[in-house]
Amino acid sequence: MMDWTDRHCRYFHRLLSKETLLYTEMVTAPALVRGGALHLLDFAPEEHPVALQLGGSDPSELAQATKFGADAGYDEINLNVGCPSDRVQSGTFGAVLMKTPELVADCVKAMQDASDVEVTVKCRLGVDDQDAHAVLPHFLETVSATGITRFTIHARKAWLKGLSPKENRDIPPLDYPLVHKMKADFAHLHISINGGINSLEEAMPHLEQGLDGVMIGRAAYHDPAQVLLHADSRVYGKDDQSSAEAAVHDMLPYIEAHLQSGGKLHQVTRHMLGLFTGKPGARAWRRVLSQGASRPGAGPELLLEALSHISQSHPDQAAE
Repeated sequence: MMDWTDRHCRYFHRLLSKETLLYTEMVTAPALVRGGALHLLDFAPEEHPVALQLGGSDPSELAQATKFGADAGYDEINLNVGCPSDRVQSGTFGAVLMKTPELVADCVKAMQDASDVEVTVKCRLGVDDQDAHAVLPHFLETVSATGITRFTIHARKAWLKGLSPKENRDIPPLDYPLVHKMKADFAHLHISINGGINSLEEAMPHLEQGLDGVMIGRAAYHDPAQVLLHADSRVYGKDDQSSAEAAVHDMLPYIEAHLQSGGKLHQVTRHMLGLFTGKPGARAWRRVLSQGASRPGAGPELLLEALSHISQSHPDQAAE
């Protein structure tokens, strides 16, 4: 979710769910260690629980980046071994590391030694022409030998040659049964599933069948209300804390502070466009924010204008 789940996005999503674990966009260890880009670690205390996702393949750099993340206050440090982006391949990290589980184990061990914050891994079933049914068990066994216990598995292989990153999200076939088999074979591990799951309704059967978690990415971004608003009650047994409309009002003080610090409205509202997806007035909500948020002087009042199109819509209107 590079360039998507930034701190503004996460603050907004936290207003919709108090319990779900939020992840940063992937931050590369070289950017932190060599580039000094520690501003990429900024987050609001309200975002907890929040995990820092790192990319890298050098154990020493990842250890230093983990220390930075721990000092910043993250609840978890996650190593991404699943991203198929060209930028990631050229840096020899992401999904290409599925080919070298021993190196991943070295990286994870260095990260664990750097802090007391829990280290986790996100991976794929395998890459290219690897036999996933052989590669994935070996990967889990090798990496978990370091003492790491939490894995999130994207239930597709990554094709590093011939498919774009976008195509890698849709074209390689899903193999949910293999992920469930890994949970059966490695019962002591905390295993979450990712890939092709677009709603709470699709997530719940995976939890009911024994998996420990479900990671939802783009569906939660594009239609956050339908994924996040009822997650606290359905998954965690807690009371739902908010509504889509209340979340808009709760964002206003945050937006005001962001503008006063020199930020731009669109930097926040671009993450809110899908809030009312499928609801009457949703098209007008998106139009007002899309057209107005980049204009000079645009402020919180623009959200109230956009929200008026939702509140003025009638339940019997067709969804837009």
